[in-house]
Amino acid sequence: MTEPKPWLINEAGTEARRHAPATLRNRQVIAQVLRDILPDSGMVLEIASGSGEHVVHFAQAFPHLQWQPSDCEPAALHSIAAWTAETGTANVLPPVLIDVEQEAWPVRHADAILCINMVHISPWSATLALLRHTAALLPAGAPLYLYGPFVRHDVMTAESNMAFDASLKARNPAWGLRDVADVDAAAAECRIVRTGLIEMPANNLSLVYRRA
Repeated sequence: MTEPKPWLINEAGTEARRHAPATLRNRQVIAQVLRDILPDSGMVLEIASGSGEHVVHFAQAFPHLQWQPSDCEPAALHSIAAWTAETGTANVLPPVLIDVEQEAWPVRHADAILCINMVHISPWSATLALLRHTAALLPAGAPLYLYGPFVRHDVMTAESNMAFDASLKARNPAWGLRDVADVDAAAAECRIVRTGLIEMPANNLSLVYRRA
């Protein structure tokens, strides 16, 4: 089986509205998980929104929530804005520039945080920064949702994921699939506790954490 390729905003073409093929495959199953964990009201911050296709889909699925997309790439911010305008989604706020490792974020509070397919396409320091900011932004009991391919010491890693991990490290040695136990330990240091693990299609996982 051919391993999946990481989708990068700067490789996605020149049109303002970019397209990440994986979003069409996973947005509905992710939304099904989100139905059980998102709050009844408030603002959801998405980190590393990429093309913006996820956030407009979720905003339409959960119209009772405000959605704040973000990304560290200006091209992604243009794509998010273009998808928001194209779909006419009223509960999506203008995208903001967030590099997870910057000391100050332009968002001071969130009622939930989503981060889809970032942890493996970034250095480990980015995940640590995400957890630190999550602890500062979320109220007690609020969820942090992570989605993507991970490894588990007690579960055999799929061959496709092993190949994907190798391809990521060939692109950038600081990238790669993270062990769930390592994420759990880093989260615990920030008083964030994992409360759920859901196996998803294509050997991905949904990890649900809560601010203690």
